[in-house]
Order: sequence, then structure tokens, then C-alpha cells
Amino acid sequence: MINVRRVWLIRHGQSESNAGLPTNGPGAAPLTALGREQAARMAATFTAPPDLIVSSPFVRARQTAEATVERFPQVPYEEWPVEEFTYLGRLHGPQTTGEQRRPFAEAYWARADPGYVNGGDGESFNALITRVRAFLDRLADRPEEGLIAVFTHGIFMKAVIWSLFTGVTDPDAAAMRGFRRFNGACDIPNCAVTELWRPNGPYGFRVVGGGTMHLAEVSTTQGTASSAALD
Repeated sequence: MINVRRVWLIRHGQSESNAGLPTNGPGAAPLTALGREQAARMAATFTAPPDLIVSSPFVRARQTAEATVERFPQVPYEEWPVEEFTYLGRLHGPQTTGEQRRPFAEAYWARADPGYVNGGDGESFNALITRVRAFLDRLADRPEEGLIAVFTHGIFMKAVIWSLFTGVTDPDAAAMRGFRRFNGACDIPNCAVTELWRPNGPYGFRVVGGGTMHLAEVSTTQGTASSAALD
């Protein structure tokens, strides 16, 4: 399409945290063997090179992007702040599993305080939505008219979709509770793709109906629970 910005939001492949293994903080979990296979299958789904490859700085997203970068070495690669929602802060401690973190995650969401910073260095829900809106603005400012492939994370993807659906930019407690319901009702499997597009016109980015897919042969729904502590 002419004058259309297309974006693929791609969740990372299965991580060790998704598989129930202990991890050393929110950004350190690497891919499992299955996750690497999913990343390779993801790279193979491109019928043409994207115009830009973007990744979260977290290990599991970078490792998922690697297969696509290797397939299209001529395509520019950048890291953007599209990492997962890290609301547990220091409560996401070293060598802890998702199940061990679950009570802290449940307590965070039950609090429903968009400005609350958990564990001293966590990310507030307000900060997540601010980061989502900055991401959408950055996409809109890019010169490419073709496809931008963004390797990111489940709850970040849900926050993008929710923000576009609701228009919320300054969430209150009710909005945060609404997002929690949306989060729990929306599954994004490992290496699923949600497409956004932005034609000329007044409405900005749109979520493409039917634009979410996953690789059936190597997919898993592990890690799609409503808590980023389990991602």
C-alpha cells in the first residue's frame, strides 16, 4: 500500500521463565530450545525484507530478533525501549520462578494504583502507558512507508492494543483495573504477531483485524498469564 505504515508487533519466543525455570531478573531470561526454533520459524514467515528491525533490549527479545537479522543482514536494526512491563522491581529477584513471584504480582494489580512504584525500582503503570504512547509517536515519525518488525513482549503488546482501543493516556485506578481485565482476557502466544497499520487520515494507528497469528507447529501458550512476573 502507498503511504501506509505497517508494523508487526512480535512477542519473543519461549523463554526460560515461560518454561517455569528460575531467572535472574526481568531482562535476563534467555530463550529455550523451543524458543529458538520459534524464532527461526518467525524469520521464515517474512515474504520480503522488512524496512526496519527493532528489538527490546531484553535478552529473550534480542535472541528472537537474531534469526530475522541474520536472514536480512542489509536491513537496519535498532533497539528501542519496548521491553516488558517491569512492575515488580527488586521483587523480581535473582533465581526466582514465575510461581514464586505470583503473590507479589497479584498484590500489585490488586492495589490498582497507577503511580505506584514497586520494590523501589519498578515501573509504574503510568510509566508503561507513557512508554507505549512514546513508542507509537516514534513509529509515526519514522520515514519508512513499509514494514517495521518490532520484537517485544506480551504485556507491552497488550498495552499498545489497549491504548489504541481506549485512547487512555493518563490512567486512573478504574482504567488500570480495566487493563487488568483486558490483560487476563487476551492471550498472545510466544512468537505471535499483531499487525498495526497507519494510513493517511485522522485516526492514527489501527489494530488490523485478523492480523494476529502464531506458528502452530512450534507455538506454546505458556507465559500468557496475566502477570508480567510470569513472562
